[in-house]
Amino acid sequence: MRRTITLISALVLATSLTACGAGQDAATRNIKQVTDGVEVTITENGSKIKILNLLLVATETGDAVLVGTIVNQGAEADQLLGIAVGGNQATLTGERLLKQNAPIRFEGDSANAKAVFFGVTPVAGRHVKLSIGFARAGLVTAEVIIRDKRDDYKNITSGTPAPVEVSASPDSQPLG
Repeated sequence: MRRTITLISALVLATSLTACGAGQDAATRNIKQVTDGVEVTITENGSKIKILNLLLVATETGDAVLVGTIVNQGAEADQLLGIAVGGNQATLTGERLLKQNAPIRFEGDSANAKAVFFGVTPVAGRHVKLSIGFARAGLVTAEVIIRDKRDDYKNITSGTPAPVEVSASPDSQPLG
């Protein structure tokens, strides 16, 4: 009898511990992040911009390199003005104009832009608040992870600093 009660108690306890009490609103059910990178959607000022797989990679030279994709799904073009972590501005090269459905890709085989924080000695595994400024969409901040240079990120390098000249538009906003 005692053995039966123990067995029933164990089964009830196991069932209650594995059941999802939150139902359709369970926090684990609503997670969309499938990589280390962060995803952000911006709908400010009539914009429709998606930022995908955003993260930083620490290089052996003490630099941090941005990885991710920015896509403007809106009808009006926007412009990437700058990227910052704290008081550190990234050196940007390559594409800056966000035309409709023409992604800006940082790193990888189809990269058309590069953003590097030179000499910041990033620490892999830490999270930092990264801010991205757009001419129309304004400023967005996301908490991103710093990855070490291995696996999918083993070939990422900071390259040589070669900043691209930026022409400010009338509706530009500072990254303050």
